[in-house]
Amino acid sequence: MSIMDNLSTGAGSADLVAEIDALGKRLALVRERIGRVIFGQREVIDQALITLLAGGHALLIGVPGLAKTRLVETLGTVLGLDDKRIQCTPDLMPADILGSEVLEESESGRRSFRFIPGPVFCQLLMADEINRASPRTQSALLQAMQEGRVSVAGQYHPLPRPFHVLATQNPLEQEGTYPLPEAQLDRFLLQIDVGYPDLDAERQMLIATTGITEEKAMPVLTVSELLAAQRLVRRIPVGESVVEAILKLVRTGRPEDTSLAEAKQHVAWGPGPRASQALMLACRARALLEGRLAPSVDDVVALAPPVLRHRMALNFAARADGITMSQIIDRLVGPFT
Repeated sequence: MSIMDNLSTGAGSADLVAEIDALGKRLALVRERIGRVIFGQREVIDQALITLLAGGHALLIGVPGLAKTRLVETLGTVLGLDDKRIQCTPDLMPADILGSEVLEESESGRRSFRFIPGPVFCQLLMADEINRASPRTQSALLQAMQEGRVSVAGQYHPLPRPFHVLATQNPLEQEGTYPLPEAQLDRFLLQIDVGYPDLDAERQMLIATTGITEEKAMPVLTVSELLAAQRLVRRIPVGESVVEAILKLVRTGRPEDTSLAEAKQHVAWGPGPRASQALMLACRARALLEGRLAPSVDDVVALAPPVLRHRMALNFAARADGITMSQIIDRLVGPFT
């Protein structure tokens, strides 16, 4: 029996179809509400929503002024999440993010420690310019992203559910930064490249944001509904053709296993198994976002760049020859287009 057969033979298939259809309509409203505030970034909005539906974290790469901070604030409002923002700097310490224990004295003279939670205790955290934080602070945030809890003074403190990190990086100014280690990059479900809006979108934004009144985001989902949507994503059936496409795509990106000459020649190290997991979840979330009952190979092709671009590295010879990661990924997805 193929994986797709589960949709037609499962006892709850009719309920699953109804849930997907109903949530697809709600997500269409989410897109529309976000689009009233964020102009000309439909693909970025979709990839951010895919990240949250899949229960992951995203790294947003873009020059200043492209509404990355506003996107996170808008997502928090529309999805009913408690959102916070931290501005990463070289002197930012782990305690500034995680929280710390303070010594208090009661009226009776008894002293005890009390934990004061930091800004990481939220449901949607924006880490602005994350590569400006020191490696020590980055590792503390990595633990929070991976484990959903933080460790302070030997005690674990669970984070709220859901917990998502949307971090930003400025690709232009790299002086005084600490590049993210590969282990932390791999924890981001997607790397979302934020580009400039087109002419019509920028004209619309110019008029909408410089007047007396400005459009405000409105809630659409609640936290419980988002958690239910994340559970639904994992129940969406995936066809064998999609599974095979994901496996072939990821394994072809590894220079040790590939039959693609460009990958063998130019790739220093390729994507690991977490890339396959990320692609599977992201494809399911994209299908749900568009109101479809199951993902297709087209979803794999569309999501390969944001899933793979931060999970692969070019060797020195490739960089010297001007080869880009986008060119390599285009060659990887070529057989599926």
